[in-house]
Order: sequence, then structure tokens, then C-alpha cells
Amino acid sequence: MKAFTFKRFEIQQSKEVFRVGTDGVLLGALADGNHALNVLEIGTGTGLISLMLAQRNPDAGFLAIDISREAADLAGLNFRHSPFSGRLQAVHQDLKHFITEEKFDLIVSNPPYFEASDSEKDKVARQTVELNFGQLVSKSSELLSEGGILSVIIPVEAGEGFIKETGKNGLFLIRRISIKGITYADPKRLLLEFSNVERELEESEFIIEKSPRQYSDQYLELTKEFHVFRK
Repeated sequence: MKAFTFKRFEIQQSKEVFRVGTDGVLLGALADGNHALNVLEIGTGTGLISLMLAQRNPDAGFLAIDISREAADLAGLNFRHSPFSGRLQAVHQDLKHFITEEKFDLIVSNPPYFEASDSEKDKVARQTVELNFGQLVSKSSELLSEGGILSVIIPVEAGEGFIKETGKNGLFLIRRISIKGITYADPKRLLLEFSNVERELEESEFIIEKSPRQYSDQYLELTKEFHVFRK
């Protein structure tokens, strides 16, 4: 498959691994990782989100795990060929069996959110067959440092259920961004951030396109250090 070129790194892609997509780009650009020193990405895929966060935060170290060996190997390849290679590690690991003494200041995930079905397309990356919201939240709450942040991007319709799961695990909603695909549409995604320390909730709206195939000024500004836009 054709590689995806960003300004400071390149993403090799594979038919066996979920490709670069807008959700990943938004999480990589919006997640609150500016002050994190130790970052965990759950379900790294190509490694896109960790690479974007590594570009944004030159002080952070990253561990990116994936239940798919093909994904972990591909992310590792992309990490090694990036200018941030010394701060990035990709590991083939099932979160449910992940044991570490480390605590993480930021945990990021673009998790599977479709219910299990007969579709085989990107089954592990897209369907909750290997990791559901309850498992993701429970394990993340154990791994967060004091005041650490869990940052996810999920469909709007999954938001209420996800927030309930975090409440069961002692996490507080501290940031909610409602993401619209286009100006006049209803929000389709939520970027949600949680912490084990309660603070005032920040809420905002983000619009990807101002008209069909025309990125909004908001999106262009957010991704200007990453995307190579055609003139």
C-alpha cells in the first residue's frame, strides 16, 4: 500500500493493519500531551498517534502496544524511520494481559467501537472482539499516574456508555470536544479526556470541513505542522 507522507515523518501502511484516518489524526493533534513524560498508546496500528504526539512533545517517551503482531511490527518500522525513534517503542501486547510497574501521564487510544459482527474487515481494529470499553477503561485507570489523562476518540452514540464506564473506575470527565464532519451536520465523534483527579470540565466544538472537500480553518490550523496540503 502507498505510504502516507507527513511533514516530519512517513507512515508505511499495510492491508493487514488499519490505515491512517481522520480519527487518528485528530486524536494525535488534540490529545492533551504537552506536559506528559510517559505516554502509552493502546492499539497503535501504524503508530500514527504516537508519532504525532512525539512531534508535539519532545520530552515524552512512548510505549505503543497492539494485540496484532503485524501492527506492532509496522508501528516499529515507522518509529525507527522517524526523527523521534529514540523515544518510541512498539510492542506486541494484549492490554488485558499487560503487566508493568510503570505509570503513564497520558494514555491514548482510538479504540474499536463496533459490536462484534460477521464482517471480517479490520475486525480486531474496528470491532469489540478483543477489547471492549469496560476492559480499556478498567486497565487504563490502573496504569494512570496521579493526575494522568486518558484520551480517546469515539462515536457520539458511544459517549454516554463510555462515560459511565469511567465513572465506575474512579475517572472524571475533564474535556469533551464534539466533532462535526461538516459545518451543518450533527457531531459524529467525541474526543473525551478523563483524569483520576477531578477538575472543571472543558467543552468545545470542532469542525473538519466547512463545505464538501474543503477543510475548515480550524482543521487547517490544527494540522498545519503535520499535513502536507496540496496547493
